[in-house]
Amino acid sequence: MRTINEGLQQRIHTHYGPWALVTGASSGIGKVMAFELARAGLHLVITARRGEVLEALATELSAQFKVKVMVVAADLSTDAGTEQLFQRTDSLEIGLVVANAGYGSSGPFVDGNLSTELNMLDLNCRAVLQLSHHFSQRFKAQKKGGIILLGSLVGYQGVPNSAHYAATKAYVNSLGEALAIELKPEGVDVLVVSPGPVHTEFAARANLSISQAITPDTVVVQALSALGRKNTLLPGFLTKFLSFSLGFLPRWAKVRVMGKVMEGMHAG
Repeated sequence: MRTINEGLQQRIHTHYGPWALVTGASSGIGKVMAFELARAGLHLVITARRGEVLEALATELSAQFKVKVMVVAADLSTDAGTEQLFQRTDSLEIGLVVANAGYGSSGPFVDGNLSTELNMLDLNCRAVLQLSHHFSQRFKAQKKGGIILLGSLVGYQGVPNSAHYAATKAYVNSLGEALAIELKPEGVDVLVVSPGPVHTEFAARANLSISQAITPDTVVVQALSALGRKNTLLPGFLTKFLSFSLGFLPRWAKVRVMGKVMEGMHAG
């Protein structure tokens, strides 16, 4: 497993300490991100819906890295969840926010469950908007901070058989790219991380079968390395290769190709 080196640990701690917030920290990219930020010596706020999983993770992080860890078990797809998170973190000197929480679906849009799709919209977009707005105001006031948004390679064009998920990630990609420019003069670094397939619980929830994918640690190490130095990141060789290959196609062709890729990955 790849981890960040001592030089990067020091840079992260100096620029974005002493506290960091990671959403969706119970598994996958969020969990690995929590480990790497704790390795850098940052105190953590970790949030997700599964409180018991977070408590176990907090105990492990505190014991291994001697950092403080606050657990906020909350559903960020709801106003109550985001408000709870803001209230719990109001007194903390947070310098970095990693908006990782999100999920996807696959298959024909017309066959999808509307309640599930609306909930996905709330978590993938609405919560990201609320987090970005709230903490960008705080970071602007303190003239320091960093925001990492988890977009996706599928967010750069429409994707048949994953139409709504790709649309939510298009929102995240676009929002982050613009905020990176707006907030830079305020001392705030924004990075949009747009991976291709990643080995996480996401695939199971989205009902996808992924034979070739990058690991969460690859995403995390490259993201922390790029923060403050780039506005967008396509982590891993596979992501870069797919993006490069699609770059030669007109937009209508990209949509059709990505639809075929998603159709082949759909396990249901």
